Amino acid sequence: MPDVLVIGGGVIGLLTARELRRAGADVTLVERGEPGRESSWAGGGIVSPLYPWRYADAVTELAGWSQRHYPSLCNELRHATGNDPELEPSGLLVEAPGEEQVAAAWASAHRVALEAVARDEIRELEPGLLQPAASALWLPDVAHVRNPRLVKALRADVEARGVSVLAAHPVTGWQDQSDHITAVETPHGPLAANTFVVCAGSWSGDLLAPLGIRPDIHPVKGQMILFRTTPGTVRTIHLAADRYAIPRRDGRVLFGSTLEDTGFDKQTSEAARDELWRIATARFPALRAAEVERHWAGLRPSSPSGIPYIGPHPALANLFVSAGHFRNGIVLGPASARLLADLVLERAPIVDPQPYGLEAAR
Repeated sequence: MPDVLVIGGGVIGLLTARELRRAGADVTLVERGEPGRESSWAGGGIVSPLYPWRYADAVTELAGWSQRHYPSLCNELRHATGNDPELEPSGLLVEAPGEEQVAAAWASAHRVALEAVARDEIRELEPGLLQPAASALWLPDVAHVRNPRLVKALRADVEARGVSVLAAHPVTGWQDQSDHITAVETPHGPLAANTFVVCAGSWSGDLLAPLGIRPDIHPVKGQMILFRTTPGTVRTIHLAADRYAIPRRDGRVLFGSTLEDTGFDKQTSEAARDELWRIATARFPALRAAEVERHWAGLRPSSPSGIPYIGPHPALANLFVSAGHFRNGIVLGPASARLLADLVLERAPIVDPQPYGLEAAR
């Protein structure tokens, strides 16, 4: 019987399994489908919240910890598995009219590099923009990862460390006594463990509901498109009016994304594809000649204020949760995994866990 059963094989579950295994725990991870193929695969991989000054300090704390540790994490994964997550420090260029003062105050308070740049400076940073704004905010230290490669590397790493990864193992129920869980039910039979951790993304709320508490987590669909083009077509992560362009190392440009409250429906639509293409090519005319290589959708696990739920179940002593990261699973993942492992293993936590508790106000 494993020490810990992690439920959910996205970036949060994989990083959590890795942290616990590194600490010596015997870990099994179960995933309802194929590990890493939901929100973690579908997102953009920006190692920063969008408009980071709009978020609560609880989000900023986790993001900052993760950003400091991402270079070493990616180096370790590349050397251990041969899979390069392609961490690229391309910077984040944000058009946010009227938010300059609040952004500057946030950056000063949290010691984040941020500067206001005028139109001529924007042209130097991003020559491909057709109509640069009069001013923008530049965060030069923000990076992005190739998130499908990140989750591939994480899976290879945890399996090499001895974590048992069980794909196509949806949790269908719980076996519990008055104060603790004894096993989870799956179509392949029950799985027992000493401790259970729910990292099931958008499915976490429904999964936990029978246990007396349902975190306010629900899916929000996002559609994205990928242009196949050459390096330098887009140089920075460019964000304006909630739409962003991300340049990959090989020249591909990812553009997204929509925000759609459609439940668990992941179907794409021609209307969304056309809208994304129209905005992307209006900003970057060079993309008009580029092939749209892919168009897909993913389900983000939304939570109030974007603050994830990380902590113990209030009534079941051996059940923990790490879910509800919304658009920030990639950037918050390393810190969330470390904090959750600290709580499970009763170590000193990296940040104050109170804001992330299941019963904390949001």
